[in-house]
Amino acid sequence: MKLFECQHCGQLLYFENTRCERCGHVLGYLPDRAELSALAPHDGQRWRPLIAPEQPQRLCANAAHDACNWLVPANAPGTFCRACRLNRTIPDLGPPDHLLRWQHLEAAKHRLVYALLRLGLPVVSRFDDPQTGLAFDFLAGSSDAPVVMTGHDNGLITIDIAEADDAERERIRQEMGEPYRTLLGHFRHEVGHYYWDRLVRNGVWLGAFRELFGDDRQDYGESLARHHAVGPPADWQERFVSGYASAHPWEDFAETWAHYLHIVDTLDTAAAFGLRVRPAAGRDPALATEIDFDPYAQGDFDALLQAWLPLTYAVNSLNQSMGQPDLYPFVLSPAVMGKLRFVHGLIGR
Repeated sequence: MKLFECQHCGQLLYFENTRCERCGHVLGYLPDRAELSALAPHDGQRWRPLIAPEQPQRLCANAAHDACNWLVPANAPGTFCRACRLNRTIPDLGPPDHLLRWQHLEAAKHRLVYALLRLGLPVVSRFDDPQTGLAFDFLAGSSDAPVVMTGHDNGLITIDIAEADDAERERIRQEMGEPYRTLLGHFRHEVGHYYWDRLVRNGVWLGAFRELFGDDRQDYGESLARHHAVGPPADWQERFVSGYASAHPWEDFAETWAHYLHIVDTLDTAAAFGLRVRPAAGRDPALATEIDFDPYAQGDFDALLQAWLPLTYAVNSLNQSMGQPDLYPFVLSPAVMGKLRFVHGLIGR
């Protein structure tokens, strides 16, 4: 994730900021420019971004719920931004915890859409393209339907809003034996299924996919049932980025896709802070890195890996110094690196 700067006073800004803490300017994100801009009042409900005053904008309708800081061109139809227009269903906002959980969901979803747009991937709402568009249902369990199944179905991604509760998510993480479970990770995983349908299914990449990930024609329901009954194979770390990835080639792809987005966006943040790693001990040059490139525009996959691995060694050590578990609890085997390279090539082309 990039860092931003107030065009009025030079204050450092972050992606979710809605007001500059130094000068008080209202802020809005311009998705087509990937920039957060200070705003000047124009007329009525319209604003002029200081970064592009010739382009009047409106705040997304979900700004009224403190759930969005993105902008909509003043002459555009509709009241929702590019990210919020993807919503098909939001939870009942009457219960206070529902509003808070939905705000957390939106924060994660907006980070997801930021990355998809930076990568140049098609991001089209189902309202605009009923056949191949993307949509989200954010649902809460009820007495009639206490269980909400998070998942993807033909472009519709359903997320249980209970995942936005830290305690509940941690309970499920431990119950499922997962080393890592986050809201943003859910979004990245489920959208991986969507892009498999868009970019791989019945296309020129399908043969290469099956060589790397396996035959997607094997029964999906039976594969998941077997995985939940007996767990991943003993040697799963040699071939998969996570235990769950071993359940079926579709899940392998979605986990690998999510992991690729983890890598690129975290490197983007590291680059924004000007981070470099130069260990004071050890003589292996592969332990050092300087992230002086745009990870979203980097065509060389090896360059991403050469920056990523030293960064993970450093951040894991920092976490351990604070008595925390590894920030990055994964092992990238050669087979997994090959799958990540596939995703990199798929997106790049």
